Amino acid sequence: MSAISVSEQQGVRYLHFGSALVQGAMRIARPHGLELEYTRDMMLPLLLRGGARWPASVLQVGLGSASITKFLHKYRPDARLVVVELREDVLAVARQYFKLPEESPKLRIEIADGFDYLARQRKPFDWIIVDGFDGDGHAGALDSAPFYHNARAHLSVNGMLSVNLVGPRSKQRAARERIGEAFEDRVLVTERKGDANAIVIAAMGEPIEVRMLKLRTIGAALQKETGVDFASTVERALGRRSTSGEPLKL
Repeated sequence: MSAISVSEQQGVRYLHFGSALVQGAMRIARPHGLELEYTRDMMLPLLLRGGARWPASVLQVGLGSASITKFLHKYRPDARLVVVELREDVLAVARQYFKLPEESPKLRIEIADGFDYLARQRKPFDWIIVDGFDGDGHAGALDSAPFYHNARAHLSVNGMLSVNLVGPRSKQRAARERIGEAFEDRVLVTERKGDANAIVIAAMGEPIEVRMLKLRTIGAALQKETGVDFASTVERALGRRSTSGEPLKL
């Protein structure tokens, strides 16, 4: 199992699993922000489906530096958030160095295998967020057809899935196909030039259709609420629609 290390540079604290690969980051002056752009892209369901009552329940697989956990805990305090992390030492580091909040009725941390944990659940979640890797960026069984089908089976009627993919584009394309097959091709992919990450958003239930100006307005409102800049996330989600004017459909 890869050793955990923490580094710090120019006011940002980084989490590593036995390599230089960054597994998470926190700007010390803004511990509830989303320092890494891929974490902002993973929040796209808040722009596409979010509202006063959504999400009511969230399952996050993979704790890392707890950026997403802290963001949702602070800015969606009514949501019931369950975080599943395989390694106890990751949890300890998140508490010591990354200001992970204490557990509460709205925040529960489970030390477990994410694949097995999901299979045991009986109640659905509004949103499942998957961001679990080893030190080499391998997701293991979390990137498999059975897991994605199980994720769909454990989502509520209008549920959403966010998945962080890491690695060669060929490997990411195969993962996207697995997710698309599980979700009947209701998927949206965002990529950043020169970045090893790609984010896949999948949807169930009521179709999503949002026009460019509305999505930009929603992103600006969430930025005003949280202090996190979602402008680039919105443009990546829009893709060519930003020039064609056609709505984003999911």
